[in-house]
Amino acid sequence: MRRAAGRAAFRAAAMTLPICLGDAWRQAAGRIERLDARLLLEHVCGCKQADLIAHPERALSEAQADRFEELLARRAAGEPFAYLVGSAWFCGLEFAVDPAVLIPRPETELLVDLAARRAATLDGPRILDLGTGSGIVAVTLARRFPQARVTAVDASAAALEVARANAARHGVAVRFLEGDWYAPLADERFDLIVSNPPYVADGDPHLSSNGLPFEPRDALSDGITGGDGLACIRRIVAAAPRHLKPGRCLLMEHGYDQAVEVRKLLAASGFSETASWRDGAGIWRVSGGRRPPGAE
Repeated sequence: MRRAAGRAAFRAAAMTLPICLGDAWRQAAGRIERLDARLLLEHVCGCKQADLIAHPERALSEAQADRFEELLARRAAGEPFAYLVGSAWFCGLEFAVDPAVLIPRPETELLVDLAARRAATLDGPRILDLGTGSGIVAVTLARRFPQARVTAVDASAAALEVARANAARHGVAVRFLEGDWYAPLADERFDLIVSNPPYVADGDPHLSSNGLPFEPRDALSDGITGGDGLACIRRIVAAAPRHLKPGRCLLMEHGYDQAVEVRKLLAASGFSETASWRDGAGIWRVSGGRRPPGAE
C-alpha cells in the first residue's frame, strides 16, 4: 500500500510540475530502497547528495521528472540498478555495463587479485581472459600491468563492444577476439589464463531472483538442461594445456559448491599445485592450478 501510494503521489506531482528534489526523493523512497532512490535522482538530475540536502526545493525539469519516473518503475520491477545508470564499479574503477553483459560482482575481485600476484612475478606476461564479458578482468589487469600483453575472448559481439569501450575508457591496450573459448587463438600460448565462465547450475533458484532474470542467461549458466553448471569449466580446463606455457597457471571463478569438482578436473588434465581460495564472504570462489614445468 505504501509503495502504491508513493507511486500515485509522484505521478500526480509530476503532472503538476514543478516537483522539487526533496519531494521526488521522499516519494521515490516509498517505492524502492531509499539509497537507490537517492542515487537515481542524482543520476537523472546531475546533482550530488549535498545538493539534495542543501537545496531540496530545486525543481526538476519536465524531462527529468519523466526520466526519473521511468527509472523508478524499472527499478521497482526488479531491473538491476547498474543497468539503469549504465555503469558499475569494480576494483575501484567504473565500467560501462548494459544488458549484454553481467554486472560486476565484488567476489570476482578475488580472481583479479590472485592473477595479479602471479603476473607480478613475470616480465611482460601474456595474459588470456576467457569469457571477458564487459572486460572488467582484462582491463583491470592491463591497468595494473601496462607491460603485459592481454588478450580477451568472448563469443558475444555485443559483449565485446562493451568491453572495447571499457578498455578505451581506461586507456589500456587489450586485444579482443570474438569466438568460442580458445577457438580464435590457434596454437597461441600464454603465461596466465583467467576466466569467470558461466557456472550456475540449471534450475538453480537464484536464476529467477535478485535481478538475474535481467542479465544475459548464457553468461550465467551453461544452458544444459539438468546440467551442473560445470560444462564450460570442463571445456576450459581440458583445452588449457594446449594454450598454457609450462609452469604457468590457470585460474577460474566458480560456484560456491564447485571447488572440489573443479580441482578434480584440473588434476585430471595434468595440473599440479591445485588449490581453491575463499572470497570475502568466506565462500570457495576461485580454483586453479599450475601446468607442470616439464610439460611439453
